[in-house]
Amino acid sequence: MTLEAERLACRRGELHLFEGVGFALAAGELLFVRGRNGSGKTTLLRTLCGLSEPARGQVRWLGQDIRRLDERAQRQMLYLGHQDAVKDELTPLENLQVHQGLRGERSTLDERLDALEQAGLGGCEEIPARYLSQGQRRRTALARLLISPAALWVLDEPLTALDRRAVAWLFGRIAEHLRRGGLVVTTSHQSIDGLPEPRILELD
Repeated sequence: MTLEAERLACRRGELHLFEGVGFALAAGELLFVRGRNGSGKTTLLRTLCGLSEPARGQVRWLGQDIRRLDERAQRQMLYLGHQDAVKDELTPLENLQVHQGLRGERSTLDERLDALEQAGLGGCEEIPARYLSQGQRRRTALARLLISPAALWVLDEPLTALDRRAVAWLFGRIAEHLRRGGLVVTTSHQSIDGLPEPRILELD
């Protein structure tokens, strides 16, 4: 189970963000992408998921070109952007259900309730997201990790708006995912010292 990038180059308009990026990430490995603001971290993460097109190079997931993944390979990849993608009019419970439906995944009501409880949202399951704090909205998005079968997590600034307790919880979930043979690609402006030793990719 490998995520591979080969000689990736990306642009924003006429601006070259990066070029020559390559790596092979195997099961149980964490890749931490670092770089100054504007260096292309979000663009790279979106490119790894097939959401942005590289100017050159190729990404392969489970041996398949990221632009032509079959349904099985698509379900094995989960992207959480720096925007929460949480709908204001829906409750955390409803947001989880809608997100899973869009991905063709299923879970039981008890599984969704348990995911929200673990994410620190016990008692908030039925409150419309518009009334939640930024930290609670972020935890609503992160609860998706607990009910998804995806082996690859691509997390863009996952620590945004989280307090220390929530950060510790997330680090624990990431460490557990890696122990089970999952893969994680992430970027953050905050310290990730609580995570297992990562591989580092510098975009500067």
